Amino acid sequence: EFERTKEELVSILGIAGVIGKPTRQLSLGERMKCELACALLHEPRYLFLDEPTIGLDVMTQHAVREFIRRYNEKHGATVMLTSHYMADVEALCPRVVIIDEGDIRFDGTIAALAARVQTGKNVTLTLESEVARERLLELGPTPEVEGTQVVFRVPGEARRDFVSAALQKLPVRDFNVQDPPLEEMLSALLGKKTAHA
Repeated sequence: EFERTKEELVSILGIAGVIGKPTRQLSLGERMKCELACALLHEPRYLFLDEPTIGLDVMTQHAVREFIRRYNEKHGATVMLTSHYMADVEALCPRVVIIDEGDIRFDGTIAALAARVQTGKNVTLTLESEVARERLLELGPTPEVEGTQVVFRVPGEARRDFVSAALQKLPVRDFNVQDPPLEEMLSALLGKKTAHA
């Protein structure tokens, strides 16, 4: 059983080439993957991870997140993840607990957090060409502008009218509506403090 589990972990994590290397010769990403393999050899039902992708390159971060997600789905394991890195939280956590100075300030889904802080949604417009700021301000206050990409924060009840007006008044090539980044929701919840989720 040990050999079967080891071979599966080595294959999934892509660490066959580093198994025989001394730890001091491993890169941070290789070491992180090996530590995950060691922690999972006995197929635990509970997995506690502290900043599992910190310091890793983008590709390794993605691989580690995918592995954790697949492990959770396959084994039904409970995964406790502590992180200041919100990309990990958004990718892996259906439930989020926000702790501030030892007190639980929120316990629920990211969607419930968005509803609680009522920060509205980000409406991102991709325009055919750049537009004068005055024209953008006709649609709403303080848009974030980067070339032909413009982001507005729009309350839920105004979203339909806003998108309709934007399509009529601006050369919109594409648009996207989504919750604001988790960092912004945390700031709204904690009054601009930092959080450990």
